[in-house]
Amino acid sequence: MSCSTIMFSLFLVSPCGAGGTGAAGGGSGDLNDAVAAAIANPQRPAQDLEKDLTRHPAKVLSFFDIEPGMTVLDLFSGGGYYTEMLNSIVGEDGKVIAHTNQAYIPFVGEIYQLRYANGRLANTETIISEADDLEFDENSLDAVLMVLTWHDFLYADAENGWNSIDEDRLMQKLCTAMKPGGVLGLIDHVANSGGEAAQVAKGLHRIDPQVVRDSFADSCFELQGEADFLTNPEDDHTQAVFDKTIRGKTDRFVFKFVRKS
Repeated sequence: MSCSTIMFSLFLVSPCGAGGTGAAGGGSGDLNDAVAAAIANPQRPAQDLEKDLTRHPAKVLSFFDIEPGMTVLDLFSGGGYYTEMLNSIVGEDGKVIAHTNQAYIPFVGEIYQLRYANGRLANTETIISEADDLEFDENSLDAVLMVLTWHDFLYADAENGWNSIDEDRLMQKLCTAMKPGGVLGLIDHVANSGGEAAQVAKGLHRIDPQVVRDSFADSCFELQGEADFLTNPEDDHTQAVFDKTIRGKTDRFVFKFVRKS
């Protein structure tokens, strides 16, 4: 067996291990068949299934009303954990735009290349671009996911290749690109209130939920709902999210914004 065959075998999970619906549950509504099928897809990477226990994808994707036929932007999609499921949900009549920037690719490791190898996600287009350079057609997006990334908009880190992001400019682009009624689903690591937001974001990779609410207050988006299924009361918000004591188990807030008509 070749090395590439071994790597591909490790990347996939067998059908008998596809019982990934144990975390199923409704966010704002019932779990639809497309979401359930996407989570149970035997082609999902094994390391994705391990993350399901704390990320609760059934609840997240149901809460954000992701359905077949949609065009969905996975903004700063990282290694593509949600992209994989979105690709299955939207189906051949839909489309996923998996965006990331160059700085993210070495950070997430080989999963990025493996996930998109040989066009295995047929309904997905990948874009590698800085946020300020993104362009979308008007009224072209049904939904946007922004998972564990909004805090990164608050600072620049030239040493690690992270460029500054014009938050207002990006917000305006999303307002133009999203259809009225479209959902912008946002998840991030909770920070304690107080302190300088940019310093907290750079040092701990967290953000005070109120800072996000304030950022959207005068935008084209309305906060329609919040969910508590990713909360962790044992996280005191003082450790960086990559600290081994809390990594993968942080307290997270879940906001559902809707594009105003």
